[in-house]
Amino acid sequence: MGSYIESNLIKDEKVQYEGKTSIWSLLPKILLGLILLPFYGIGLILWGAAAITYYTTELAITNKRVIAKFGLIRRNTVEMNISKVESIQVDQSILGRIFNFGSVLVSGAGDPKAPIPGISHPLKFRKMFFEVQEGSSTAIPQTSPAAEVA
Repeated sequence: MGSYIESNLIKDEKVQYEGKTSIWSLLPKILLGLILLPFYGIGLILWGAAAITYYTTELAITNKRVIAKFGLIRRNTVEMNISKVESIQVDQSILGRIFNFGSVLVSGAGDPKAPIPGISHPLKFRKMFFEVQEGSSTAIPQTSPAAEVA
């Protein structure tokens, strides 16, 4: 588990699912790095950028929030309360379908949108989110009118 997510869990919050960045989503940087490697080592910079993206991106669904953290020095975070999320959209290209990666767009109340690009197994991420959301809903069970009369 990533240190950012663990250090920012609130009281009684537990990680239910942890996502990963797909190495396939970083393929353009890796291939361009391979092509540019002979040119003064510019390819090493692209490989380093791909490695930083892969190792510093943290994605998690907890029983209370969706949390995503991007970046090493410059940090960009997305944290949205599960009860405030209205929809999750998955966007996959043809290569994304073949190699099982894509982007997830989390939409919440008031129409803020939080994109999470290049996630591995985006449909599983969406499914786990809805399972956690369903389990954390605190709906009060209603009794039927017939039960109240008896």
